[in-house]
Amino acid sequence: MSLEGNTPVIIGVGQVSERIGEEGYLERSPMDLAGDALAAALADAGAKRKLAPSLDTIAAIRQFEISGTRYPAPFGHANNPPRAIGRRVGANPTRAILEIVGGQGPQKLVGELAAEIAAGRSNMAAVVGSEAISTVRALTSRGATRDWSETRRGTIEDRGYGHEGVYNATLVRHGAGTPIASYALAENVRRERLGLSLDQYRTKIGELFAPFTKVAAANPHSAAPIERSATALATLDERNRLLAEPYGRLVVARDQVNQGAAIVLASVAEARRMGVPEDRWVYIHGVADCAEPSLLSRPNLEQSPAAIAAISSALELAGWSWKKLDFIDLYSCFAIPIFNLLDGFKLDPHDPRGWTLTGGLPFFGGAGNNYAAHGIAEAVARCRAAPGTRALVGANGGIMSKHAAAVYSTEPADWPASRWTSLPKRAAGYRVLDKFDGECMIDSFTIQPGKAGEVATIVGRADDTRFVANSSDPGICAELRVGPIAGRKARVEEGEPGQNRFWFI
Repeated sequence: MSLEGNTPVIIGVGQVSERIGEEGYLERSPMDLAGDALAAALADAGAKRKLAPSLDTIAAIRQFEISGTRYPAPFGHANNPPRAIGRRVGANPTRAILEIVGGQGPQKLVGELAAEIAAGRSNMAAVVGSEAISTVRALTSRGATRDWSETRRGTIEDRGYGHEGVYNATLVRHGAGTPIASYALAENVRRERLGLSLDQYRTKIGELFAPFTKVAAANPHSAAPIERSATALATLDERNRLLAEPYGRLVVARDQVNQGAAIVLASVAEARRMGVPEDRWVYIHGVADCAEPSLLSRPNLEQSPAAIAAISSALELAGWSWKKLDFIDLYSCFAIPIFNLLDGFKLDPHDPRGWTLTGGLPFFGGAGNNYAAHGIAEAVARCRAAPGTRALVGANGGIMSKHAAAVYSTEPADWPASRWTSLPKRAAGYRVLDKFDGECMIDSFTIQPGKAGEVATIVGRADDTRFVANSSDPGICAELRVGPIAGRKARVEEGEPGQNRFWFI
């Protein structure tokens, strides 16, 4: 195939990691981890000329510590992350981007920056991110301090938090605003639709994730490289304590990691000019992204049509189908984002290709907003190792709120027109009320342990509205666990300031 000079290709990927107490542990800051990841990606290209000075764009993934979440930055942070990272490798890009919150970021940015290259507005660009949450927690737990603050001059395109569709004030006020509790609400809708008890559903999650642990155990960058059985993942005990029904601790995204990853893209003409061997090139055959309204306003709590649409569009742009894929990495912060895709595409949960290339967020590690960069790095490595093979990476942000997907191969893919598409946001199905007084139907629930005992949270529905309510009554918690709950009637009224309370009727 004769390729236009502005055809975008991935020329380098890099990953770094460290685990507390192991040989070589350096207590690296997030910027140091990101700088090392970018250096590794630049070296991975195998270029004859130095690449860093030619980077015209660096897009940094926003750390959890500067994402406006519950994660503080006790040791300070860089005021301009893309330029702080660039400085570590000798790059001074014309364009510096700080991306919004969400795990879709790395994958979406690959599509966006590839389109910029195809349009002739960029020659070489990088996507890079990192987290050092494990080190931060270890240091603060023993009263140690560090100074990771850093001021870098230069322009920055700070895109803000982008919390729309992610942050839900109603759930937060009711103590269910964390990803664990919010995803649990979605999970229980699917569980009840399948007619499974909590223990039976935990077994299904264990069966889904057990193969992930095998991949994680063989990955040198995994935060938890331990192979576990489905039974071990499904059994609640002191080590695998309940976090929010139906989740035990072992099957939720692991945010205590020290990991960094980077992807470097270039035009074919620039790759040739810099002496990057063609056997390092991996082509982007299709990229798509799509977003959902906030969780409570969606027509169906368990589904994300946006994820289905993003992957469908990426495959369509490539002219491929699921059957033509050799490697797959689906975003696995919790089970429901995977189940959503398996159900929506009617895929076999036990497909021998597997659903992860890294080991998944609960086992490899949920590197903040940057996990998908690791998935892309693994996909690129596999495509290079087996030329002509094809890989898909799916990336999820928020509470199944934002999704980006792409397909990759060493097979050439020209860009006569853009192979990146940003789809319209999905429509809301319900209005969300902070307060409600009256009878309702229950859509879902979860139960979380607390210092004063367990707290149950329901999502209620009345006409075209949804709302949330709590109960700390042990009898109600027990009844919720027995089920079925979906469609059951409840009475809701305002209780403590900012919270609704409920009971069965």
